[in-house]
Amino acid sequence: MGTVERLVRYAKVHTDAKIHTGTRPSTPWQMDLSKMLCEEMAAMGVSRARVDEMGYVYGEIPATAGCEDAPAIGFIAHIDTAPDFTGENVHPRVIENYDGKDIELGAGRTITVEKFPHLKNMAGDTLVVTDGTTLLGADDKAGVAVIMTFLEKILASDMPHGKVCVCFNPDEEIGEGAWDLDINELGADYAYTIDGAAAGDLIYECFNASAAYIKIKGFAVHPGASKDRMINAVWLAAQIAGMLPQNQSPRDTSGYEGYFHLSTLTGGIAQAEMRITIRDFDKEKFLAREQLIRDIVDAMNMKYGEGTVTLDIQEQYGNMADEILKHPHMIEIAEAAIRDTGLEPVILPIRGGTDGAQLTMKKGLPCPDLGEGAFAMHGPYEHASKKQMDQTVEILTNIIRRYAEPGAAPKRIR
Repeated sequence: MGTVERLVRYAKVHTDAKIHTGTRPSTPWQMDLSKMLCEEMAAMGVSRARVDEMGYVYGEIPATAGCEDAPAIGFIAHIDTAPDFTGENVHPRVIENYDGKDIELGAGRTITVEKFPHLKNMAGDTLVVTDGTTLLGADDKAGVAVIMTFLEKILASDMPHGKVCVCFNPDEEIGEGAWDLDINELGADYAYTIDGAAAGDLIYECFNASAAYIKIKGFAVHPGASKDRMINAVWLAAQIAGMLPQNQSPRDTSGYEGYFHLSTLTGGIAQAEMRITIRDFDKEKFLAREQLIRDIVDAMNMKYGEGTVTLDIQEQYGNMADEILKHPHMIEIAEAAIRDTGLEPVILPIRGGTDGAQLTMKKGLPCPDLGEGAFAMHGPYEHASKKQMDQTVEILTNIIRRYAEPGAAPKRIR
């Protein structure tokens, strides 16, 4: 089974994550894909294929004879899809020999070359797209499909390699994917997430990130008798949004610029809730952004009464660059593996985060990210490239081949 067939199969499994459910996985249906992957790995001959009660799937391929001293290399992808757009009843469509032009999806939606100019370079490729009514789930089921295809390839080959370790995890899209990932259970010395962007992309620098959860307690009375009484919670939420810098949203920023992102706002007069994600590459600027949110909340409570607005800021991940660069072989070997595939590495900061950031910064497992050929994440315009997914399979193969070479890298003291 190839990358396209696997992506189509996995995309049809409903796996969206949800915040604040208090469970792991955050939604029970994620377990459906976890169990499917565990069964598939066991059937192809992956050793110790297992899934725990929280939906984390682990497996490994032992080192070949003579390579037992090579570092164990892990590959990680997440099974959940973003709650930003529905991921239920996904009907993937495969376009063979794509003509490089706009793609009519359905439901009045079109993937246009104007908005996605990289499509011009994909003529002749095979693409996987949606029917316009759901997201595709290529973030990160394309990564899952790549790793599964890679495992099958390695098991069928006689190429020397060290121990290969794999994990598929839930809840990355709500910032919790690495929270319960057991790095001892994974057993890797070094690891790479396979999660988003083009094949050949190498990412080891990311945002510092947190999420501000704001609750607003209103006071509901009849509008005709509300003078100096009513506190309209959803109107206060609108005021809070208006106090954020209006030129610092995701739409208005790029490169190393940070942002505030009002991702959810629900409620009415009596109560309202907001979720604002806070992002910046620079640590000092990031902390200043968090402080601005605190200052806004304090100002609202001063105006409307203490306790009207409550705030909970949850740290999500940090910029992993400093830690990754302590292990330069991870970048050097990945760059060489990409060039072995016939691509030129593209090193860029990710305007988002990966499970690798949490694994690197909080759990001590160095874990940069590799692209796999999926684009326009989190919505109905998602699409994935067969050519680039297949190239990423080759990149992973080249990584473990290079790590098996004598003296390539030391085993890590854990």
